[in-house]
Amino acid sequence: MPLQLQVSPSVQDALDAGQAVVALESTLITHGLPYPLNVETALAMEAAVRDAGAVPATIAVLKGDISVGISQEQIEALAQSPAGSVRKCSRRDLPIVIALKQDGATTVACTMIIAEMVGIKVFATGGIGGVHRGQPHDVSADLLEFGRTHVAVVSSGAKSILDLPLTLEVLETQGVPVLGYRTDNLPAFYSAHTDLPVDQRVETAAEAAAIIRATDALGALHGILIAAPVPAEHELSVAVAEEAIAKATQEAEAAGIGGKDITPFVLVRVAELTQGASRTANIALLVNNARVAGDIAVALCRD
Repeated sequence: MPLQLQVSPSVQDALDAGQAVVALESTLITHGLPYPLNVETALAMEAAVRDAGAVPATIAVLKGDISVGISQEQIEALAQSPAGSVRKCSRRDLPIVIALKQDGATTVACTMIIAEMVGIKVFATGGIGGVHRGQPHDVSADLLEFGRTHVAVVSSGAKSILDLPLTLEVLETQGVPVLGYRTDNLPAFYSAHTDLPVDQRVETAAEAAAIIRATDALGALHGILIAAPVPAEHELSVAVAEEAIAKATQEAEAAGIGGKDITPFVLVRVAELTQGASRTANIALLVNNARVAGDIAVALCRD
């Protein structure tokens, strides 16, 4: 069965010329934010990448075709798709959506796979998956993907609805360096800081790029997590975030919600419980991470 891989001309031209490209996921469009905020945020992330001097490549699977650098019209279509019509696509889902000609929105793991496939080295997202609170055996496929896919991912740490200490333990087991972008401690998604130290603080995009180059030179197969805190003006206090997360998690358990459905449910409930403050933080960190990733991708292309 031939693999249908569609790379937009702007992305392919940039890759062929050795220019900076940043991968962006599509799950935030279909499962992360409501319409029209999902479209506005996706386009704002693309604009932030361009402002940094790089080319954005939003990735999705459209009718079974792996699509790298989807158009604004395609983003709009995904954003307004009926609930349940677009599969949340991780590693295990990718062959299914391809074979059955389905639409798939790419998670962190799936976006990493496709980015590596086409030669994109830097990817920006909001927060990676991790180990679920109270469920130490419920480990996101994102963490395992970091151990076997060589892509640098800029995020605001893992989603703070997760067990962050255990998430770091799994990343350590996978041999994944965790860099703090101008921070000594892991961000907690909505909040800028935790008491969990990163492996190395980097002050500049050039420093992050140097570590990516060194990883290339070693022939390493693992990824790199570059943790960038949410902008201070949009940060949610740890106390407010934790109270909302605890309540939303309890509600999910009481309703029997689990697996890949728990994260979207909890994120929506946290937004409701914080009167939208968590969603404001989420959007701010997504756009900021795209800008940081663009800076790093540009630095990576310099001699």
